[in-house]
Amino acid sequence: EQREGAPKHYKQHGDNCVLFDLPRNNTTPTKQQHNTTTQFTMTIVYALISVEKTVLAEYTATSATGNFPTVTRVLLAKIPSQDGKMSYIYDNYMFHYVVEEGICFLCMSDEMNKHRIPYAFLDDMKQRFLAQYGRQEPLQAIAFAYNEEFSTVIQDRMDFYNSDEADRTIDNIGAVKSQIDDVKGVMVQNIEKVLERGEKIELLVDKTDRLNQQAFRFESSSRSLRRAMYWRKMRCYIGLGVAVVFLLIVASATMCGGLDFRHCRRKH
Repeated sequence: EQREGAPKHYKQHGDNCVLFDLPRNNTTPTKQQHNTTTQFTMTIVYALISVEKTVLAEYTATSATGNFPTVTRVLLAKIPSQDGKMSYIYDNYMFHYVVEEGICFLCMSDEMNKHRIPYAFLDDMKQRFLAQYGRQEPLQAIAFAYNEEFSTVIQDRMDFYNSDEADRTIDNIGAVKSQIDDVKGVMVQNIEKVLERGEKIELLVDKTDRLNQQAFRFESSSRSLRRAMYWRKMRCYIGLGVAVVFLLIVASATMCGGLDFRHCRRKH
């Protein structure tokens, strides 16, 4: 059981977390806050590339203050050399890293943010670093050998992944969120247009009820009309049938010498 006030640190493999301890040594990072009621929205504030404990390049966001390098040096001593990716929780911060062929790519982000953007940033930084320096040369490099050249690349990618554009474009989740935002925008515009026309929601509901009532009355009237047309047609058929029978009787009577049909009976 961890003592009260001690920092929480987790080593994460996917959904599995293992608790372990790091010495504090007054190395807790601090956030630069102008208003304590303002939400802290910064995502990635620090990143580095190292081979074991040797840091080859690093960058700290200018909007963040704290002794991040001191904390990360402690973390580098605990990161295994085999390939993999994990996350550490340290106070209110998350440290994410990816190790590939002995080269470690690490970044620090606010704890409240998820893993999606930090790991996308690490993958981007890894691909750019390996494309520029290869996989063998960094293993023999001295400390901060690439800091002057590559820290600007880290800064550029960090600025991008801290932007709304990255959240919308780095994967399908961002695309879906962007589509949802677009739909919400259209809905807001439609509502504003309705309000500008002075049509209240209550009036729209009343109009809908009236339309439903009118539709019901129309359906009832249609049924009554169909029944009336049916019986009118039947009366026409019956009248036509009676007329045909009457004409047959008249024709027969004429041919047989009258209504008593005497000529026809005499023949028989």
